[in-house]
Amino acid sequence: MLKEYLILHLAALMGGYILDLLIGDPHGIPHPVAWIGSLIGVLEKRLFPEARDPAKEFRRGLLVCLIVLAVTGILAFAAIAVSYRITPYMGAAAEAVLTCYILAARSLRDESMKVHDDLADGDLIKARNDLSMIVGRDTQNLDQAAVTRAAVETVAENASDGVIAPLLCTTIGGPLLGLLYKAVNTMDSMLGYRNDRYEYFGKAAAKLDDAANLIPSRLSALLLVAAAAFPGKLFRQFDAGNAYRIWKRDRRKHKSPNSAQTESACAGALGVRLGGPSVYKGILVEKPYIGDAERDIEPEDIRLANRLMFAAEAVLMAVITTLWIIVILLT
Repeated sequence: MLKEYLILHLAALMGGYILDLLIGDPHGIPHPVAWIGSLIGVLEKRLFPEARDPAKEFRRGLLVCLIVLAVTGILAFAAIAVSYRITPYMGAAAEAVLTCYILAARSLRDESMKVHDDLADGDLIKARNDLSMIVGRDTQNLDQAAVTRAAVETVAENASDGVIAPLLCTTIGGPLLGLLYKAVNTMDSMLGYRNDRYEYFGKAAAKLDDAANLIPSRLSALLLVAAAAFPGKLFRQFDAGNAYRIWKRDRRKHKSPNSAQTESACAGALGVRLGGPSVYKGILVEKPYIGDAERDIEPEDIRLANRLMFAAEAVLMAVITTLWIIVILLT
Protein backbone atom coordinates (compact mmCIF):
# COMPACT_ATOMS: atom_id res chain seq x y z
CA MET A 1 0.00 0.00 0.00
CA LEU A 2 2.79 2.43 0.91
CA LYS A 3 4.75 1.52 -2.20
CA GLU A 4 1.67 2.11 -4.38
CA TYR A 5 1.14 5.54 -2.80
CA LEU A 6 4.80 6.47 -3.32
CA ILE A 7 4.55 5.49 -6.98
CA LEU A 8 1.30 7.44 -7.43
CA HIS A 9 2.73 10.50 -5.64
CA LEU A 10 5.82 10.51 -7.87
CA ALA A 11 3.65 10.08 -10.97
CA ALA A 12 1.43 12.96 -9.82
CA LEU A 13 4.42 15.17 -9.09
CA MET A 14 5.93 14.48 -12.51
CA GLY A 15 2.54 14.94 -14.15
CA GLY A 16 2.03 18.32 -12.47
CA TYR A 17 5.55 19.39 -13.39
CA ILE A 18 5.00 18.51 -17.05
CA LEU A 19 1.54 20.12 -17.12
CA ASP A 20 3.00 23.36 -15.79
CA LEU A 21 5.70 23.32 -18.47
CA LEU A 22 3.11 22.68 -21.20
CA ILE A 23 0.17 24.87 -20.22
CA GLY A 24 1.02 26.91 -17.12
CA ASP A 25 -2.05 28.62 -15.66
CA PRO A 26 -4.85 28.56 -18.27
CA HIS A 27 -6.80 31.83 -18.26
CA GLY A 28 -10.49 31.68 -17.44
CA ILE A 29 -10.21 28.60 -15.21
CA PRO A 30 -10.70 28.90 -11.42
CA HIS A 31 -7.34 28.96 -9.64
CA PRO A 32 -6.78 27.92 -5.99
CA VAL A 33 -4.16 30.63 -5.46
CA ALA A 34 -6.59 33.27 -6.75
CA TRP A 35 -9.15 31.97 -4.23
CA ILE A 36 -6.56 32.29 -1.49
CA GLY A 37 -5.91 35.88 -2.57
CA SER A 38 -9.63 36.64 -2.50
CA LEU A 39 -9.91 35.21 1.01
CA ILE A 40 -7.01 37.36 2.19
CA GLY A 41 -8.65 40.43 0.68
CA VAL A 42 -11.96 39.73 2.43
CA LEU A 43 -10.28 39.11 5.77
CA GLU A 44 -8.23 42.29 5.49
CA LYS A 45 -11.37 44.36 4.94
CA ARG A 46 -13.13 42.71 7.88
CA LEU A 47 -10.26 42.59 10.37
CA PHE A 48 -8.12 45.67 9.75
CA PRO A 49 -8.73 47.85 12.84
CA GLU A 50 -10.51 51.16 12.32
CA ALA A 51 -8.50 52.77 15.12
CA ARG A 52 -4.77 52.50 14.47
CA ASP A 53 -3.07 50.51 17.20
CA PRO A 54 0.20 48.59 16.52
CA ALA A 55 -0.49 45.74 18.96
CA LYS A 56 -4.05 45.27 17.76
CA GLU A 57 -2.99 45.44 14.12
CA PHE A 58 -0.37 42.74 14.70
CA ARG A 59 -2.89 40.46 16.45
CA ARG A 60 -5.43 40.95 13.68
CA GLY A 61 -2.77 40.26 11.03
CA LEU A 62 -1.76 37.09 12.85
CA LEU A 63 -5.42 36.05 12.95
CA VAL A 64 -5.62 36.51 9.17
CA CYS A 65 -2.62 34.19 8.78
CA LEU A 66 -4.15 31.51 10.99
CA ILE A 67 -7.53 31.64 9.24
CA VAL A 68 -6.02 31.52 5.74
CA LEU A 69 -3.77 28.58 6.61
CA ALA A 70 -6.61 26.70 8.32
CA VAL A 71 -9.05 27.19 5.44
CA THR A 72 -6.42 26.34 2.81
CA GLY A 73 -5.30 23.23 4.69
CA ILE A 74 -8.83 21.93 5.32
CA LEU A 75 -10.00 22.44 1.73
CA ALA A 76 -6.81 20.99 0.22
CA PHE A 77 -6.96 17.94 2.48
CA ALA A 78 -10.66 17.42 1.70
CA ALA A 79 -10.13 17.65 -2.07
CA ILE A 80 -7.26 15.15 -2.03
CA ALA A 81 -8.93 12.77 0.45
CA VAL A 82 -12.20 12.68 -1.49
CA SER A 83 -10.34 12.06 -4.75
CA TYR A 84 -8.38 9.15 -3.27
CA ARG A 85 -11.59 7.82 -1.73
CA ILE A 86 -13.08 7.50 -5.22
CA THR A 87 -10.02 5.70 -6.57
CA PRO A 88 -6.25 5.99 -6.05
CA TYR A 89 -5.85 6.99 -9.68
CA MET A 90 -8.36 9.81 -9.25
CA GLY A 91 -6.36 10.92 -6.23
CA ALA A 92 -3.14 10.95 -8.24
CA ALA A 93 -4.88 12.91 -11.00
CA ALA A 94 -6.11 15.47 -8.45
CA GLU A 95 -2.58 15.76 -7.05
CA ALA A 96 -1.18 16.33 -10.55
CA VAL A 97 -3.67 19.11 -11.32
CA LEU A 98 -3.08 20.81 -7.98
CA THR A 99 0.69 20.52 -8.47
CA CYS A 100 0.32 22.25 -11.83
CA TYR A 101 -1.56 25.07 -10.10
CA ILE A 102 1.11 25.30 -7.38
CA LEU A 103 4.05 25.62 -9.79
CA ALA A 104 4.49 28.83 -11.77
CA ALA A 105 7.49 28.31 -14.05
CA ARG A 106 5.55 28.55 -17.33
CA SER A 107 3.49 31.53 -16.16
CA LEU A 108 6.61 33.32 -14.95
CA ARG A 109 8.22 32.75 -18.30
CA ASP A 110 5.15 33.86 -20.29
CA GLU A 111 4.59 37.06 -18.32
CA SER A 112 8.24 38.12 -18.25
CA MET A 113 8.72 37.35 -21.95
CA LYS A 114 5.89 39.75 -22.77
CA VAL A 115 8.21 42.47 -21.50
CA HIS A 116 11.07 41.07 -23.57
CA ASP A 117 8.95 41.00 -26.72
CA ASP A 118 7.70 44.56 -26.14
CA LEU A 119 11.26 45.80 -25.81
CA ALA A 120 12.32 43.83 -28.89
CA ASP A 121 9.53 45.61 -30.79
CA GLY A 122 10.72 48.97 -29.49
CA ASP A 123 7.49 49.56 -27.54
CA LEU A 124 8.74 50.88 -24.20
CA ILE A 125 5.29 52.07 -23.08
CA LYS A 126 3.76 48.61 -23.53
CA ALA A 127 6.81 47.05 -21.84
CA ARG A 128 6.26 49.28 -18.80
CA ASN A 129 2.61 48.30 -18.68
CA ASP A 130 3.30 44.56 -18.96
CA LEU A 131 6.03 44.87 -16.34
CA SER A 132 3.57 46.52 -13.94
CA MET A 133 1.57 43.26 -13.99
CA ILE A 134 4.42 41.32 -12.39
CA VAL A 135 6.25 43.81 -10.14
CA GLY A 136 5.25 46.03 -7.23
CA ARG A 137 7.37 49.05 -8.14
CA ASP A 138 6.23 52.05 -10.18
CA THR A 139 7.05 51.45 -13.84
CA GLN A 140 5.74 54.49 -15.72
CA ASN A 141 9.07 56.37 -15.75
CA LEU A 142 11.52 53.47 -16.21
CA ASP A 143 13.88 53.47 -19.16
CA GLN A 144 14.67 50.31 -21.17
CA ALA A 145 17.54 49.23 -18.92
CA ALA A 146 15.46 49.68 -15.76
CA VAL A 147 12.53 47.77 -17.26
CA THR A 148 14.84 44.94 -18.27
CA ARG A 149 16.51 44.88 -14.87
CA ALA A 150 13.14 44.72 -13.07
CA ALA A 151 11.99 41.82 -15.26
CA VAL A 152 15.21 39.87 -14.66
CA GLU A 153 14.95 40.49 -10.91
CA THR A 154 11.37 39.17 -10.94
CA VAL A 155 12.39 35.98 -12.72
CA ALA A 156 15.33 35.51 -10.35
CA GLU A 157 13.32 36.06 -7.16
CA ASN A 158 10.38 33.97 -8.32
CA ALA A 159 12.67 31.14 -9.33
CA SER A 160 12.54 30.43 -5.60
CA ASP A 161 9.08 31.68 -4.56
CA GLY A 162 7.19 30.42 -7.59
CA VAL A 163 9.15 27.38 -8.71
CA ILE A 164 11.78 25.76 -6.47
CA ALA A 165 10.17 26.34 -3.06
CA PRO A 166 6.68 25.12 -4.05
CA LEU A 167 8.16 22.11 -5.88
CA LEU A 168 10.18 21.22 -2.80
CA CYS A 169 7.17 21.61 -0.48
CA THR A 170 4.93 19.57 -2.77
CA THR A 171 7.53 16.81 -2.92
CA ILE A 172 7.72 16.62 0.86
CA GLY A 173 4.05 17.03 1.79
CA GLY A 174 2.09 16.69 -1.43
CA PRO A 175 -0.23 19.43 -2.73
CA LEU A 176 -1.43 20.02 0.84
CA LEU A 177 1.95 21.41 1.91
CA GLY A 178 2.43 23.00 -1.51
CA LEU A 179 -0.81 24.98 -1.18
CA LEU A 180 0.01 25.97 2.40
CA TYR A 181 3.30 27.35 1.10
CA LYS A 182 1.45 29.26 -1.64
CA ALA A 183 -0.91 30.66 1.01
CA VAL A 184 2.06 31.95 3.01
CA ASN A 185 3.67 33.43 -0.10
CA THR A 186 0.42 35.08 -1.20
CA MET A 187 -0.16 36.62 2.22
CA ASP A 188 3.33 38.08 2.13
CA SER A 189 2.81 39.51 -1.37
CA MET A 190 -0.45 41.15 -0.31
CA LEU A 191 0.26 42.16 3.28
CA GLY A 192 3.99 41.93 3.93
CA TYR A 193 4.94 45.51 3.12
CA ARG A 194 6.90 47.80 5.44
CA ASN A 195 4.72 50.87 5.02
CA ASP A 196 2.25 52.84 7.11
CA ARG A 197 -0.66 50.47 6.52
CA TYR A 198 1.04 47.08 6.75
CA GLU A 199 3.98 47.69 9.10
CA TYR A 200 2.19 45.83 11.92
CA PHE A 201 -0.84 44.24 10.25
CA GLY A 202 1.40 42.44 7.74
CA LYS A 203 4.30 41.65 10.07
CA ALA A 204 3.14 38.10 10.87
CA ALA A 205 2.73 37.33 7.16
CA ALA A 206 6.18 38.73 6.36
CA LYS A 207 7.90 36.82 9.17
CA LEU A 208 6.10 33.61 8.25
CA ASP A 209 7.23 33.99 4.65
CA ASP A 210 10.82 34.65 5.75
CA ALA A 211 10.78 31.43 7.78
CA ALA A 212 9.16 29.38 5.02
CA ASN A 213 11.76 30.51 2.47
CA LEU A 214 14.87 30.36 4.65
CA ILE A 215 16.04 27.01 3.24
CA PRO A 216 14.35 27.04 -0.21
CA SER A 217 15.84 30.42 -1.19
CA ARG A 218 19.37 29.23 -0.48
CA LEU A 219 18.78 25.92 -2.22
CA SER A 220 17.34 27.81 -5.20
CA ALA A 221 20.47 29.98 -5.42
CA LEU A 222 22.71 26.91 -5.44
CA LEU A 223 20.52 25.30 -8.10
CA LEU A 224 20.90 28.42 -10.26
CA VAL A 225 24.66 28.16 -9.83
CA ALA A 226 24.52 24.48 -10.83
CA ALA A 227 22.32 25.30 -13.84
CA ALA A 228 24.81 27.95 -14.96
CA ALA A 229 27.42 25.18 -15.22
CA PHE A 230 25.40 23.20 -17.78
CA PRO A 231 27.43 22.39 -20.93
CA GLY A 232 26.32 23.27 -24.45
CA LYS A 233 25.69 26.40 -26.47
CA LEU A 234 22.40 27.18 -24.68
CA PHE A 235 24.32 27.75 -21.45
CA ARG A 236 27.66 29.12 -22.58
CA GLN A 237 26.46 32.67 -21.83
CA PHE A 238 26.43 31.83 -18.12
CA ASP A 239 29.35 31.94 -15.71
CA ALA A 240 28.85 29.45 -12.87
CA GLY A 241 32.01 30.51 -11.04
CA ASN A 242 30.94 34.15 -11.06
CA ALA A 243 27.41 33.15 -10.03
CA TYR A 244 28.80 31.46 -6.93
CA ARG A 245 31.17 34.35 -6.18
CA ILE A 246 28.47 37.03 -6.41
CA TRP A 247 26.05 34.86 -4.41
CA LYS A 248 28.57 34.52 -1.59
CA ARG A 249 29.28 38.25 -1.65
CA ASP A 250 25.83 39.81 -2.18
CA ARG A 251 23.31 37.26 -0.88
CA ARG A 252 22.62 39.24 2.30
CA LYS A 253 22.28 42.70 0.79
CA HIS A 254 18.47 42.89 0.92
CA LYS A 255 16.59 43.65 4.13
CA SER A 256 14.77 40.37 3.61
CA PRO A 257 17.02 37.42 4.50
CA ASN A 258 15.91 35.59 1.35
CA SER A 259 15.32 37.98 -1.57
CA ALA A 260 18.94 38.56 -2.53
CA GLN A 261 19.81 34.85 -2.57
CA THR A 262 18.56 34.07 -6.08
CA GLU A 263 19.02 37.61 -7.40
CA SER A 264 22.73 37.52 -6.58
CA ALA A 265 23.22 34.09 -8.18
CA CYS A 266 21.39 35.20 -11.32
CA ALA A 267 23.28 38.51 -11.51
CA GLY A 268 26.57 36.66 -11.25
CA ALA A 269 25.62 34.07 -13.84
CA LEU A 270 24.64 36.80 -16.32
CA GLY A 271 27.46 39.20 -15.45
CA VAL A 272 25.08 42.13 -14.88
CA ARG A 273 24.15 44.41 -12.03
CA LEU A 274 20.67 44.18 -10.50
CA GLY A 275 18.97 46.05 -7.65
CA GLY A 276 19.43 49.71 -6.93
CA PRO A 277 16.93 52.44 -5.97
CA SER A 278 13.29 51.85 -6.95
CA VAL A 279 10.06 53.81 -6.60
CA TYR A 280 7.07 52.21 -4.88
CA LYS A 281 3.76 54.14 -4.91
CA GLY A 282 5.62 57.39 -5.43
CA ILE A 283 8.18 56.77 -2.67
CA LEU A 284 11.85 56.27 -3.52
CA VAL A 285 13.25 53.19 -1.79
CA GLU A 286 17.02 52.91 -1.59
CA LYS A 287 18.08 49.34 -2.35
CA PRO A 288 21.66 48.09 -2.68
CA TYR A 289 23.10 47.02 -6.01
CA ILE A 290 23.67 43.32 -6.54
CA GLY A 291 26.28 41.94 -8.88
CA ASP A 292 28.90 43.68 -11.02
CA ALA A 293 28.16 45.60 -14.20
CA GLU A 294 30.53 43.59 -16.39
CA ARG A 295 28.33 44.63 -19.32
CA ASP A 296 25.14 46.59 -19.92
CA ILE A 297 21.94 44.70 -19.23
CA GLU A 298 19.82 44.04 -22.34
CA PRO A 299 16.36 42.59 -23.12
CA GLU A 300 17.82 39.22 -24.08
CA ASP A 301 18.84 38.80 -20.43
CA ILE A 302 15.15 38.23 -19.62
CA ARG A 303 15.20 35.16 -21.87
CA LEU A 304 18.48 33.99 -20.34
CA ALA A 305 17.15 34.39 -16.80
CA ASN A 306 14.18 32.22 -17.72
CA ARG A 307 16.46 29.61 -19.26
CA LEU A 308 18.47 29.53 -16.05
CA MET A 309 15.28 29.19 -13.98
CA PHE A 310 13.97 26.25 -16.06
CA ALA A 311 17.34 24.52 -15.86
CA ALA A 312 17.46 24.92 -12.07
CA GLU A 313 13.96 23.43 -11.81
CA ALA A 314 15.03 20.52 -14.04
CA VAL A 315 18.04 19.83 -11.80
CA LEU A 316 15.82 19.69 -8.72
CA MET A 317 13.25 17.52 -10.46
CA ALA A 318 15.96 15.09 -11.56
CA VAL A 319 17.31 14.85 -8.01
CA ILE A 320 13.81 14.38 -6.56
CA THR A 321 12.94 11.68 -9.09
CA THR A 322 16.17 9.78 -8.47
CA LEU A 323 15.79 9.86 -4.69
CA TRP A 324 12.09 8.95 -4.88
CA ILE A 325 12.82 5.94 -7.10
CA ILE A 326 15.48 4.77 -4.66
CA VAL A 327 12.96 5.03 -1.80
CA ILE A 328 10.37 3.09 -3.83
CA LEU A 329 12.89 0.33 -4.61
CA LEU A 330 13.83 0.06 -0.94
CA THR A 331 10.20 -0.08 0.24
